[in-house]
Amino acid sequence: MKLSIIIVSYNVSYFLEQCLLSVHEACKNITAEIIVVDNNSTDETCEMLAKKFATVKLVSNNNNVGFSKANNQGVEKATGEYVLILNPDTVVAEDTFDKILHFADKQKNLGALGVKMVDGTGSFLPESKRNVPTVRIANQKIRGNSENYYANQLSVNENAEVEILTGAFMLLKRKRYQSIGGFDEDYFMYGEDIDLSYKLLNEGYQNYYFGSTAIIHYKGESTVKDISYLKHFYGAMQIFYKKHFKANPFYNLFMYLGIKTLTVFKSISLSIEKIESDNNRIKSNDKVFFIGDNQEIFHRIKQKSQAKKAEISTKIPLNIAGFDVVIFDSAFMSYKEMIKCFQDVKLQNISKRIIPKHTNFYIGSDSSASKGEVVKF
Repeated sequence: MKLSIIIVSYNVSYFLEQCLLSVHEACKNITAEIIVVDNNSTDETCEMLAKKFATVKLVSNNNNVGFSKANNQGVEKATGEYVLILNPDTVVAEDTFDKILHFADKQKNLGALGVKMVDGTGSFLPESKRNVPTVRIANQKIRGNSENYYANQLSVNENAEVEILTGAFMLLKRKRYQSIGGFDEDYFMYGEDIDLSYKLLNEGYQNYYFGSTAIIHYKGESTVKDISYLKHFYGAMQIFYKKHFKANPFYNLFMYLGIKTLTVFKSISLSIEKIESDNNRIKSNDKVFFIGDNQEIFHRIKQKSQAKKAEISTKIPLNIAGFDVVIFDSAFMSYKEMIKCFQDVKLQNISKRIIPKHTNFYIGSDSSASKGEVVKF
């Protein structure tokens, strides 16, 4: 077995379904297994998996054990040479796994590998490549300067060494993952990817950012950005500093006060982002542009949305001004083509949605700071 894909899921049934459909397409040229660890979802996740993805190995927890422990459970069940830690709110291209495995096999001292990620608007997610959050960099970030927190010295499309990767997409050798103890279960959620990346560096391994392939990471769907999120995130950062940076009491006090201050500012910012996101959600009478050739689906969507303007096309125009939403049919276009389109039209004020193959819904997100949208038709 070449690859084991580990996906931790919690109440994201529709996004998980889309993710798995894209993963299956990406596994056609390799020997792979998919392991979903469900953290006691209350939606139809387990029923959906049993009905539509019988070959997926399911680990069903009786309670939410957190991201770190759930991934460790998944890796325990894995048999692949490599493990891929993958978020359920992602969409991968058909050749993503071929490319990353080809690159990984050529590295003599591979720690972990991450890829270029864009959100549901097509905008690049800077956490795809990060630097170690040292005392100086943490100080800068707390004061609102993230320039050195992210690895801006690397271009978004290059393949290069990097220090810190994100747990939304992280490839590494299974035995290497196990040899360093996997994700530290002191982290319930957030910070565990920084910790794992840093442990690999300290063991003499090299992490890589691979910009030659891109994936969609809706981000907001698997991460509820509220005060609870902030407490988990900044609590995780405190765990990281206590474990890896033996600072004096003055520094610890500075970090504590800085994190508390930043939490206040971030909570205000998130409230504004949520209002803006809610205001931008697709509403009735929108102008819809449908990319596909299925007239029946097009008319069903047109009727459902009560669109006052709707067009169907087998190709996306360079300029779709005058439309509010573009809907891609994955039965017509490849995921690779759709991901490219997301990036190409990212500067236009238009919502982007995907119809996963053999489903009756379209799905997407207009902000990486809030939950996405699922519309049945």
